[in-house]
Amino acid sequence: MASVFRHFLLVLVFLDTNAAQPFCVPGCTCSEESFGRTLQCISVSLGKIPGNLSEEFKQVRIENSPLFELPQGSFVNMSTLEYLWLNFNNVSVIHLGALEHLPGLRELRLEGNKLRSVPWTAFRATPFLKVLDLKRNKIDALPELALQFLANLTYLDLSSNRLTVVSKSVFLNWPAYQKPRQPDCGAKIISSLVVALHDNPWVCDCRLRGLVQFVKSITLPVILVNSYLICRGPLSKAGQLFHETELSTCMKPQISTPSANVTIRVGQNVTLRCLTQASPSPTIAWTYPLSMWREFDVLTSSTGEDTALSELAIPAAHLVDSGNYTCMASNSIGKSALVISLHVQPAQALPAPDSLSIPSEGSAYIDLRVVKQTVHGILLEWLAVADTPEEEWFTLYIASDEAIRKEVVHIGPGINTYAVDDLLPGTKYEACLSLEGQPPHQGQCVVFVTGRDGVGLEARERLLHVTVVLCVVLLAVPVGAYAWAAQGPCSCSKWVLRCCPHRRKAPSCPHAAAPSRDGSFREHPAVCDDGEGHIDAEGDKEKEGMEDNS
Repeated sequence: MASVFRHFLLVLVFLDTNAAQPFCVPGCTCSEESFGRTLQCISVSLGKIPGNLSEEFKQVRIENSPLFELPQGSFVNMSTLEYLWLNFNNVSVIHLGALEHLPGLRELRLEGNKLRSVPWTAFRATPFLKVLDLKRNKIDALPELALQFLANLTYLDLSSNRLTVVSKSVFLNWPAYQKPRQPDCGAKIISSLVVALHDNPWVCDCRLRGLVQFVKSITLPVILVNSYLICRGPLSKAGQLFHETELSTCMKPQISTPSANVTIRVGQNVTLRCLTQASPSPTIAWTYPLSMWREFDVLTSSTGEDTALSELAIPAAHLVDSGNYTCMASNSIGKSALVISLHVQPAQALPAPDSLSIPSEGSAYIDLRVVKQTVHGILLEWLAVADTPEEEWFTLYIASDEAIRKEVVHIGPGINTYAVDDLLPGTKYEACLSLEGQPPHQGQCVVFVTGRDGVGLEARERLLHVTVVLCVVLLAVPVGAYAWAAQGPCSCSKWVLRCCPHRRKAPSCPHAAAPSRDGSFREHPAVCDDGEGHIDAEGDKEKEGMEDNS
């Protein structure tokens, strides 16, 4: 009987002991350490911080898990937590209130996560934080007031991130955030801050001048783990140590040019130049009245540490190119602009000896494009500028390989669009614009082809509509180029994939169909447009074009 009673007491003790053990997260381990109770979740599939954790935990360690964010209120009822280690997870977002309810936190380690930024004001809730480990993340900025609520910090690790420029004020202001303590002897005690900044892609231009000087003359209370910081850029500074680098002060762009007034004749080539001095390096752009219609090559090169030369090349200038060309340079300090006036004068034809001077025929600059689709056709748009001061009328010719005669439309002054409706399927069209009374010249025409017909009017309209959507986008080309859509039995969508597989790869486009009965069409290069303004052109090199069954 006594043995039964003893066994019963042991069972009660065992049950009472198990009941006293706090609950532990499944898959994790809980242990008692010298500093208190610890939760460790290593390589456990946790998508979020476990809820309802015991208030007795002093340390929480979650590593190698898919944890991707720290939302607000992640640590409710954990006011006694002192050590939070979340290394090598996928944390990319820390919400502003994520550290609430952690007034006693002393260490926060987030090594090897995917943080691009940190809500530094969130540390207002952790006034006693001493260790902040953020190495091996993707942090690219450190605000000037980042340490405002980290007065008791003793170790900050920002190594192996993406910092390029940091103000020296971040560290110079840190002692001012501390509350000086007065011990019995009356002397002020200010703790030191150990900082790791190595293995970042530092850009050693004028913006980093303050930090470079700070590193060269660094003294207490800030101590660098590795003071041999290395410049990653610009190219002229790459590989240099901070201690070996001399950086100039920052300045807004200052622009100059060899000539602010340029005069040339029609047909001549001209290059406009602007020289910019700036630190840091500026971004240079050109603007001019016809930039939407006339695109010129711009070459910008560095001629010195703080100087850049930008050149805008205009080949075979036309009268329409006359105007003001503005060179604009900007950097983080400011921006400047310089205007260059270009004057294009008409060529003067010399009369033959002993002959009467006959006035020459008027001419015009014409750029004709297909700009978009309509319900049953396309919309043409053009830029037309006549050489004469009088307002000129223009003539628009529209022909197809199915029509016996060309359609002729007279366009009055001030009009620059025309809708071409009722397009036939599987048909090649040519549109040309010229001064009234003159035949169109090369570069004043655009050619396009519609897709094949379906069965029935509804199918035909749907096919034409889809063909226009897929192909007309490809037809916005500069003067002198010709646009081709699908021909033969191949659908437009297949042709697009074949002709324009990549924006920078030369296309393999189908060739022009045979000349029509009235001889109004000619062989022209095919052109593909990727929809972003990049044109890839190809002549008659490829012989694998699809056959035209029209």
